[in-house]
Amino acid sequence: MTDSPASGGSGPQATGTRSLAVGGDVGVAITGDGAQVVMLPAEAVRWAKEVDSPPGAGNLPGSASGVFVGRQDELAELRRLLADEGEAAVTQVSGTRAIHGLGGIGKSTLALHYAHVHRRAYTLVWWINAASTEQIVTSLASLATRLCPQWAATTGMQERAAWAILWLQWHPGWLLVFDNVEDPGDLRHYLGTLPDGHHLATSRTATGWHAIAPTMPLGLLDADAAVTLLCTLALGQEHAPTPGQRQDAAALAAELGYLPLALEQAGAYLDESGTALAAYRVMLGQVMDTAAGGIDPERTIARIWRHSLTAIERRNPQAVTLLNAMAWLAPDDIPRTLLAPLCPEARTLGEALGALYAYNMIAYSADRQNISVHRLVQTVLRHRPATDSDGYPPGRQDAEHLIQQATPDEGTDTPRWEQLLPHVIAVAESTLPHAPASTEMVDVYRAAAHYLYRQGRDAHAIRLCRAVLAQCEQVLGDTHPQTLTSRNNLAGAYESAGDLARAIPLYEVNLAHCEQVLGDTHPDTLTSRNNLAYAYESAGDLARAIPLYEVNLAHCEQVLGDTHPQTLSGRNNLAYTYESAGDLARAIPLYETTLARSEQVLGDTHPQTLTSRNNLAYAYESARDLARAILLYETTLAQREQVLSDTHPQTLTSRNNLAHAYESAGDVARAIPLYETTLAQREQVLGDTHPQTLTSRNNLAYAYESAGDLARAILLYETTLTQCEQVLGDIHPHTLSGRNNLAYAYESAGDLARAIPLYETTLAQREQVLGDTHPDTLTSRNNLTHARRAIQAVQQGSRATPSTVVDPRQPSTTD
Repeated sequence: MTDSPASGGSGPQATGTRSLAVGGDVGVAITGDGAQVVMLPAEAVRWAKEVDSPPGAGNLPGSASGVFVGRQDELAELRRLLADEGEAAVTQVSGTRAIHGLGGIGKSTLALHYAHVHRRAYTLVWWINAASTEQIVTSLASLATRLCPQWAATTGMQERAAWAILWLQWHPGWLLVFDNVEDPGDLRHYLGTLPDGHHLATSRTATGWHAIAPTMPLGLLDADAAVTLLCTLALGQEHAPTPGQRQDAAALAAELGYLPLALEQAGAYLDESGTALAAYRVMLGQVMDTAAGGIDPERTIARIWRHSLTAIERRNPQAVTLLNAMAWLAPDDIPRTLLAPLCPEARTLGEALGALYAYNMIAYSADRQNISVHRLVQTVLRHRPATDSDGYPPGRQDAEHLIQQATPDEGTDTPRWEQLLPHVIAVAESTLPHAPASTEMVDVYRAAAHYLYRQGRDAHAIRLCRAVLAQCEQVLGDTHPQTLTSRNNLAGAYESAGDLARAIPLYEVNLAHCEQVLGDTHPDTLTSRNNLAYAYESAGDLARAIPLYEVNLAHCEQVLGDTHPQTLSGRNNLAYTYESAGDLARAIPLYETTLARSEQVLGDTHPQTLTSRNNLAYAYESARDLARAILLYETTLAQREQVLSDTHPQTLTSRNNLAHAYESAGDVARAIPLYETTLAQREQVLGDTHPQTLTSRNNLAYAYESAGDLARAILLYETTLTQCEQVLGDIHPHTLSGRNNLAYAYESAGDLARAIPLYETTLAQREQVLGDTHPDTLTSRNNLTHARRAIQAVQQGSRATPSTVVDPRQPSTTD
């Protein structure tokens, strides 16, 4: 298990700068993919440890109707799964469950009721909008604002989210509700980083959860509960329905398919209008067709809306205008201030929202400053036919105008951006087919993407970049400079998200256009060629990466000069690629040249110089020149401690690298204390299950094993494997490595009964994931063969034939 070497900081160059860290004493990984490390100042870390939550603290939203009926079996099962199987809700044992079902089925209502009923069993209950990774970050950041407002008001979104994660790690016994999860994989990092509480997720999708959390499917309400809900909403809790009314309610509930959202909206209409149950059923007309698999939620909601919208429009026409605009925004956390231009007077805005609330079309946040609209309601509204003369559906242009008016200045990083971002992205995603976004909206998308770049959240900008590129291609043409920049930015966003399959074709097209339009040595062409080479390298395609890096370096030297920072980065990148290909004879001289020129141009302790020195040391170590490697590692570590601080992630990497060099030189006595120190600091700085922490734990276990201390080695290997399975997944390369390492340690301890099944599992998974002839697969096959021979020898009372077990562990790491 290794950390990946650095490329000298010259990866994909999109618009804006990706920030890795802010000065301080501790860092916490916070992005959905675990890639972002944010440094927090010492006082913020201290507050994360010392600040307690008020009793019963939480941010639970309000229920649209405030009525909850039925679902008692589901509630009991949910409590059993979370609490009983986890021993107790406030213990160190974590529980994770996901509720899934079709839209309008009541998933969020069930989760909300569970949270209300059991909130006193938790130290904190926090509701997280989980429709996207950026919204998860925003919801976590709001926790810091609640618990530590004096510090949160002075810092950015990423730092606040990092603080929240650190607080949750220090204060166990909480409940996090991830509502409306679109991609189950978005939760993997958070579940691994936060093991000391309960996680409850709701999602419309039933797939993708097998490696993340057990699921509980939620069905329609049963007939009795549906009748009770309708009668309660229509008649009031203080009025018991007559037998006739219950009979009418039963018929209506059946026609609405026992869908909770439809029942609630029908009940709200009955209550507001005073219409009788039987009369309302007649108004709805004949029973509509249903989908082949049962109820069609969208058609059910659309069916009851004609009457509800008519009633609302008679009561307050402006309310319908607001609702149509909200259909195109994000469903949650719509600020009242964003809607204000449609109702300039606070009184008229309040009256219009009140009419929508009365008919159960919207829900309020606890402070009534934010509005939520059910996703199914939005879907139905968006699919109504266009009424405007220009072909726009109702509310679409209003939504765009609201976004444009609310957009902050591009160069400012303000909380207004975070509040607006989900709604900008929602409008971008719902751009009408074959209709280009307006120039004004493209300017908004570009400004929002720039804000995310400044925040270091490139991967979150994909949907915005996609909308900008589509507009540029359609309006400006395929090779316009703005189109080239937009295509590069989208490719970079895909690459930041780990989606190389989409990034590489975009980079290839862009390079071809740059060479054609700008020329072979234009600075933008050099950047484009570097980005494509970097993507090839990331995908392991060194045969295509190396020639591109070679051509680009030659052009950089010719156009920019021998010591230009971009030339230095190009030389470092080429050296690393040679090293990756096993060509140390070409890698080492390039690293030596790069280091000498970095020292000359940038200074002896510039971060890029330190990276060059570290990379050269790694190459020396690979060439078994341990004396020179150790000397460079020691120098780099001392300088990083001085320049970056003792617990900066790069300092920790240097400490780990020096420990491995000592170990490679046979000096386990010096290696083990360094590994122990690094592990302790990574646990403190990055968290217990951060990938680099897992690497440190593996490396220390390997050193213990080398020193003959198998008892401590096995314990660490077992812990590391469990956490890798939890955080990275069952077939991640690091998980497979950890499984092999533990098997090897069992075998070394003579425990073949435990070693062989692990070897068998690892081999089967490597064959599936890596292929039959991959070196790691061959290693696993060799290890299993040797272990089987050993157990046969034991059974036959003879000595096993000596055989070398090639172990794929490579504990060394670089930047």
